[in-house]
Amino acid sequence: MKLGILVNTDKCFEDVVGITKEALLRGHEVSIFAMDAGTRFLEKPEYSGLCRLKSVRMAFCDHSAKQENVETASVPAEITRGSQFDNAVMNNESDVVIVL
Repeated sequence: MKLGILVNTDKCFEDVVGITKEALLRGHEVSIFAMDAGTRFLEKPEYSGLCRLKSVRMAFCDHSAKQENVETASVPAEITRGSQFDNAVMNNESDVVIVL
């Protein structure tokens, strides 16, 4: 199964990390897209580091990050600096999408 996680708030850090790791333990793929206040997690190494786990794909809305004044210079290259198109792709390719 492919799980999509849309992160649009900065109130669910532990949930995003925990759900991602549990899904991987169960053999699932995970795609994470951050927008709005959710882009603030990009500044947390534990969140950004999820991109290096096998079967995890991550992207964020660059426009949202700029609006939230998020420092993105140190975001790993494995995380796609994208747009709402990347959100649409995640929704289309995922079997299940949760919004946090």
